Amino acid sequence: MDAITELGRDALLLAVKLSLPVAGAAALSGALTALVQNVSQVHDPSVSHLPRLLAVTAVLLTMGPWMGSEIVNFARQIWAIV
Repeated sequence: MDAITELGRDALLLAVKLSLPVAGAAALSGALTALVQNVSQVHDPSVSHLPRLLAVTAVLLTMGPWMGSEIVNFARQIWAIV
């Protein structure tokens, strides 16, 4: 039972660790886009989507291999216990 609890905790921590870079990039690009929109007084909602999409794509392309290796390591940890 203790191993199952530890695996659940590790799974939640891995989910947070893998989602933080993507969420951080989306939040940062959204904040910067909002700042530029307020300064330029352009309040078109479609303007904010492209920078956010590009930022998230860049983070996924650069950190994708690391994210994949973390998931594989976690899967190996699960199979070692089973």
